[in-house]
Amino acid sequence: MAKSFVFSSESVGEGHPDKVADLISDSVLDACLAFDKTARVACETFVKSNVVVVGGEITLPKLQDKKTGKTKPLSEAINIDKVIRDAIRHIGYVNDDDVFHADTVFVNNYLTAQSADIAQGVDAKQAEGKKHAEQGAGDQGLMFGFAADETEELMPAPVIFAHRLGRELTKIRKSGKVKWLRPDAKSQVSVRYVDGVATEIVNVVISTQHTADVKHAEIEAYLIKNVIKKVLPAKLLNAKTEYLINPTGKFVIGGPQGDSGLTGRKIIVDSYGGWGRHGGGAFSGKDPSKVDRSAAYMCRWVAKNIVAAGLAKQCELQVAYAIGHPKPVSVYVNTFETGIVADEKITAAVEKVFSFKPADIVKQLDLLRPIYRETTNYGHFGKAGLPWEETNKVAALKAALK
Repeated sequence: MAKSFVFSSESVGEGHPDKVADLISDSVLDACLAFDKTARVACETFVKSNVVVVGGEITLPKLQDKKTGKTKPLSEAINIDKVIRDAIRHIGYVNDDDVFHADTVFVNNYLTAQSADIAQGVDAKQAEGKKHAEQGAGDQGLMFGFAADETEELMPAPVIFAHRLGRELTKIRKSGKVKWLRPDAKSQVSVRYVDGVATEIVNVVISTQHTADVKHAEIEAYLIKNVIKKVLPAKLLNAKTEYLINPTGKFVIGGPQGDSGLTGRKIIVDSYGGWGRHGGGAFSGKDPSKVDRSAAYMCRWVAKNIVAAGLAKQCELQVAYAIGHPKPVSVYVNTFETGIVADEKITAAVEKVFSFKPADIVKQLDLLRPIYRETTNYGHFGKAGLPWEETNKVAALKAALK
């Protein structure tokens, strides 16, 4: 008997309060890396009504006078206020009736320097109580990466479909063609699988903020025709597919006016939509010395290359770290019985081809660059142009198995 089930994944738009917070945090990170590629950044953001609060730890070694040991203020390098307002403006909160508006929000800045105790564990140098002089992991924890051959992005279909909807909605809004669209939005797609193959889209949910003067029927008709049927595979849509457009009937009050937002609260949207596991650490606002982010990217890179090499149809990779330690404490590969050889052999090949040391991850993926705003919206995985999406280790993995 065929095994049938329905799996759902969601995405959220740039104007969703949590994504507003994520973009601000990643914008601060990119500004710091543009000034100093050795920057240490952990920036958290909270947004609500007309208020933005940023807090966390930032250290820019370039600001330190090597002769006196004194450190210049962060404000001499980065205009945090401008970075925040530019990020909000990019999202589109610039309408006259926006309570949360790029030009009028109140900014509260509680950013301080990184703890010296953490820094000595991460820095590539000797320190009392530290048993090596290598760069260590910025924290303990476990990270996952996943890939599957069911979409061209080598990602699970439900989350990729949900991201496509959000991306198209934002493209239309920013083009100015549809005046009633506003920044806050969410999407969700439910896909039926039979024996592991996506066979139909059961339902599609889109909730989008809008102006008060547009009718629900107009929103519904426009989004079904110009968003859903444009970006989702026609072969998976049928007469039974249910379309739930703004199912509450009204979505005028949105964004930080309607709900609070926090950095790192959309980690499942950011990763695999619930299909692949997540270690629990958020990505946005963290420089690549934080393995929460860099090792998750590394795991995706490795898993994607395994699937791209034809070594498995699905692959999940887990690594775990101890704070300050230069090597992972474990590396685990699971192909869910889809591998062409035993998982132990694939794991051995992976450890020949890739290095999971934090410093080596940064070098292999060239992470000391201001590239992180590109990751914030519509998933950190499955987007072309990001280094962990390259399939440039396929040949090396195949050779390592011989």
